[in-house]
Amino acid sequence: MTGGSAVRTAFPVLAPGPVHRWGGALLVVARRCGPYRPPPLSGAERRVLEALPAWRRAEWTLGRLLAKRLVGEALTVPPGEVEVLPRDDGSPRVLVGGFPMPALHVSISHTARHAAAVLAPDPVGVDLCERASAAAVRRVADHVLSPGERSLVTADGPEAAAAAWALKEAAVKADRSSVFGAAPRRVALLGLRPPVLGGHRRAMVWRADDALLALVQVHRPAGGPGRQHCVGAPCPGG
Repeated sequence: MTGGSAVRTAFPVLAPGPVHRWGGALLVVARRCGPYRPPPLSGAERRVLEALPAWRRAEWTLGRLLAKRLVGEALTVPPGEVEVLPRDDGSPRVLVGGFPMPALHVSISHTARHAAAVLAPDPVGVDLCERASAAAVRRVADHVLSPGERSLVTADGPEAAAAAWALKEAAVKADRSSVFGAAPRRVALLGLRPPVLGGHRRAMVWRADDALLALVQVHRPAGGPGRQHCVGAPCPGG
């Protein structure tokens, strides 16, 4: 790619709708639009849905449908056989035909305008942050960013705060921790363009319409316990 600095430093665009592959993961993002129609869900999924506040049901449902789509594509099974249910800590887990699939790692994110899901053979997290939320992120930056990270964000343009927040939250999701508390501060943000995190983590950030989308994988060394091949079709390394 050639051109001015704005071209060189822009986050790549991820088109809503299609399933994308990155670093062994399957990823999809979708726009939220139109009236909410409750789709076919399993009995267990419906019970979870009915326990949610009414304002959360559409976003929760879309995120789970995207995850079910990814599992169905990866395993070549009808999405109707796939369930995505919460663990005790709230993170999603996958069942196919009623059987748990512990080797499949799923993460889901949603905003008022978008939802996203990712499926990977290693622990993974995904997070969406609307660019309009950048000012709000800057107001809470002291709670999640170190002084060095705040300097990096300040020097890197208006989208940087949203991208940094999405990276931090995706990382704590991959760790099955909470964005509240000390966990985000333990994730070292070393760079934004391209995104670089401390620890055994691989990261990427895209623009999806007016949102920033971050994906973080906890990379297990080759030959380590539980290492799996790429989910679905052969994938590029990144």
